[in-house]
Amino acid sequence: MKHLLTKVLVVAALAAPSMLSADELKGINVLITSADAQTQMMGMVLSSSILNDQKKAVNITLCGPAGALALKDSPAADVKKPDGSIVKPKMALQGLMKAGAVVQVCPLYLPNVGKDTNALVEGITVAKPPMVAKGLTDPNFNNISF
Repeated sequence: MKHLLTKVLVVAALAAPSMLSADELKGINVLITSADAQTQMMGMVLSSSILNDQKKAVNITLCGPAGALALKDSPAADVKKPDGSIVKPKMALQGLMKAGAVVQVCPLYLPNVGKDTNALVEGITVAKPPMVAKGLTDPNFNNISF
């Protein structure tokens, strides 16, 4: 019995910090690189839930093919929802920004597509690698990528 009690206490001691840290988290850092509209949309859906339902901060960095979401003139792809309605990751991203998400594009994206900051959707800025790195290592934020 004493051995069992010791095991239970050890498990509880290990689990408690992770349970507490979920409530204490300030938010998430989301890195989106995929060109796939469904993958991008899933990043938007989860970000929306964290921002709106859980009232946590959301920082989104768009890199590679996903950087097109940051451009004013890029076409908006359609994604069909389970109810049959159509959503667009680009529109969802703009909704997240209006709700308070911070959105940045990787600094390598614009020069590699022959564009400058004038091509960006209003409110999207160019990421500064030291600041992104600092956010990714902040223990108050979880990191996810799509």
